[in-house]
Amino acid sequence: MSKPTPISGFPEWLPPQRMIEQYVIERIRRTFELYGFAPLETRAVEPLDQLLRKGETSKEVYVLRRLQAAEGDIDEDTLGLHFDLTVPFARFVLENAGKLHFPFRRYQIQKVWRGERPQEGRYREFLQADIDVVDRDTLPFHYEAEMPLVLGDALGGLPIPPVLVHVNNRKVCEGFYRGLGLTDPEAALRAVDKLDKIGPEKVAELLAETAGASDAQAKACLRLAEISAPDASFADQVRALGVSHPLLDEGLEELVRVVEVAAEHAPGLCVADLKIARGLDYYTGTVYEATLSGFERFGSVCAGGRYDNLASAGNDRFPGVGISIGVTRILGLLFGAGALTVSRSVPTSVLVALPAEERRRDCDRIAAALRGRGIATEVAPSAAKYGKQIRFAERRGIPFVWFPGGDGEADTVKDIRSGDQVEADSTAWTPPAGDLRPAIAGA
Repeated sequence: MSKPTPISGFPEWLPPQRMIEQYVIERIRRTFELYGFAPLETRAVEPLDQLLRKGETSKEVYVLRRLQAAEGDIDEDTLGLHFDLTVPFARFVLENAGKLHFPFRRYQIQKVWRGERPQEGRYREFLQADIDVVDRDTLPFHYEAEMPLVLGDALGGLPIPPVLVHVNNRKVCEGFYRGLGLTDPEAALRAVDKLDKIGPEKVAELLAETAGASDAQAKACLRLAEISAPDASFADQVRALGVSHPLLDEGLEELVRVVEVAAEHAPGLCVADLKIARGLDYYTGTVYEATLSGFERFGSVCAGGRYDNLASAGNDRFPGVGISIGVTRILGLLFGAGALTVSRSVPTSVLVALPAEERRRDCDRIAAALRGRGIATEVAPSAAKYGKQIRFAERRGIPFVWFPGGDGEADTVKDIRSGDQVEADSTAWTPPAGDLRPAIAGA
């Protein structure tokens, strides 16, 4: 068999990186639950027509197909791996509406698959951590103000660069465009959403081509997109442009509340950024895009928004608001920059040295006693000289080596970093709290 080569876009972290990932996942999970979100995991596949509802192209979806299908099997060409968690969640809500209590708050931390071109921070298989709140018929606005707070608490306690949440409201943009006299505000939104990618001149051309904007209207759209502020002053800047519309007023009021709530909870967390449009058609209110300090050139690492029409069937409508954290995206960028470290490459806190192979059962009993008290422990692989066993622990970052006593002597444990060695009892000794688990740190 030839030497295997990695498949581009499908990351496989080494154990130290995986421990960091698990630490991050646990921090996010714990924060979600502190806010009352309940766990959910949906199936990996959805009908292809449902996956393509949001306008994604078929080349981005991995189609599920059996290598050999038996007669009578379902046409599995119609199934695809989900490329985000919103579509499966919407389907789940519709299927289980009679069993859920609304407003329904859920979180999902799950892998998704997307067939796009791999590059730094972008993968074909990646982990997302999503929260959503859905309600029946109507959803109070205050949930839109809550989303950035959850995100800030989840990521703010991690040893990663600060996250800045850029917020806008689709009502602001749509109301402004309608106030200008544009008849296709959705086309204008899609054009403005490309501002960072193609620049203002190309966006102006696109506004003329797709939204029928005149030169004056295109310039006004670009002036709106230039407005950004960490406080409510953005509203005065918008009004100074001289455009009026009831929907614009409603959007400004809502966006002011989001920014002010965030400033009270976590100063510096949010900034109103009126060029944020989010290209997906189903957003109807507040939209979010978060960037990682020092990594802004890679774009957003978290995103989401308010949607009123994603989950509906007949007369049943379930509006919601949600936000998604790109866990793999964040970690991939930080791993690539060497910006996250872990104190040891294994969970083990204690290595029980093996004096002789005949004493392995004694050493196993010591290890079992330590594990029973929550101390990660392993027994040395062989009865080599103690110096070699200590080096084995050093190479793996294990901080303590346990030496079983013999001929009535007490056991001892050695901190191999400082050289301190003390008598110890496996039913009572405990390492310092900082050594119980690998410590995660930013560079």
